[in-house]
Amino acid sequence: MLLLLPLLGFFFVALLVAGFAMAMSPSRGGLLQQRLGELRGFSDVVVEEPSPYSETLKSSFKRLSTYAPTSPKEMGKLKSRLVAAGYRGSEALPVFIGARLGCALFAFGLMSTPLIIKPNLMMALGGSALGYVLPGMMLARMAKKRQHKIRLSLADALDLLVVSVEAGLGLDQALQRVGEELAFAHKDLSDELRLVNLELRAGKARSDALRNLAERTGVDDLSSLTAMLIQTDKFGTSVAQSLRVHSDTLRTKRRQRAEEAAAKTGVKMVFPLVFCIFPAIWVVTIGPAAIKFVQVLFPLVNK
Repeated sequence: MLLLLPLLGFFFVALLVAGFAMAMSPSRGGLLQQRLGELRGFSDVVVEEPSPYSETLKSSFKRLSTYAPTSPKEMGKLKSRLVAAGYRGSEALPVFIGARLGCALFAFGLMSTPLIIKPNLMMALGGSALGYVLPGMMLARMAKKRQHKIRLSLADALDLLVVSVEAGLGLDQALQRVGEELAFAHKDLSDELRLVNLELRAGKARSDALRNLAERTGVDDLSSLTAMLIQTDKFGTSVAQSLRVHSDTLRTKRRQRAEEAAAKTGVKMVFPLVFCIFPAIWVVTIGPAAIKFVQVLFPLVNK
C-alpha cells in the first residue's frame, strides 16, 4: 500500500497541474456578446467568451462533483455563500464542489510524493482534509470582502438616491439611475441594483425584489434600507424624507463603527508589540550590557 502512494500522488499532481495550466490560459473576448450587451443597455460591460480549456476544466469539476457526498442543508449554505460572493450562475455550486474535491485530491497526491516530505498515509490524509477545507475558507473570505465593499458604497448610493428622488424620479427609476452611476466606482452594488431593476422589469413585486436584494448580499445596512423602503411603500409615506433620515442614521452608525475600530487598535497592537518589537528592543538595549557583564564577571568566578 505504501509503495502505491508515490504513484498515486504523481498521477494526481500531474493531472491537476495540467488542468490548472489550461485554465489559466488567456481567453479572447467575444464581439457578438459585447454587441448584445450594448443592445441590452450594458455598453460599459465587456463580455468575454470563455476559453475551451476553462470550459473543459469546468465540465471536469462538475463531473467530479457527482462523486462528492452532499446534503441539502450544506448545499443551501454553500449556495447562499456563493451568491454573497458574487457567483450567481447555476453552475457555480457544482463547480465549487468539484474544485473542493479536486483540491483535496491534489493535496493528497502532493503529500503522497517525496517532493516535500517522506510519503506517509496519515500526512496524505491530513493534507487532503486541509485541501478540502481551504476552498470553503477562501469563499467565505471573498463573500466577506464583497459585503464590506457593498457596505462602504452604500453611503454614496443613498446620497444619489436621495438626490434622484427629490429631483422627481420614482423609486424604480431612481434605483436604475443609481445603479448606472455607480458602475464605475462601486461595481458590486451597481450589479445588485441592476439585478433589482431586471426583476422589476420581469414583473416581480417591488417588495419581493428588495427582499431578494437583502438576502443575496447579506449586508445588515442594506437589509435595514430595504426594510425601510418596503415599509415606506406599504404605508405611503414620503420616500425622500425616509431616505434622508435613514442616510443620517447610516452616517451615525458608520462613525460609531470607526470609533469602535479606533478603540480596538490599542488592544490589537499588544500582540505585535510583545512578540515582534519588544524582543528586538531588549536585544538592542540589554544585549551589550549582558555581554559586558559576562566578560567581566565570568573571569572573576573562575578565579
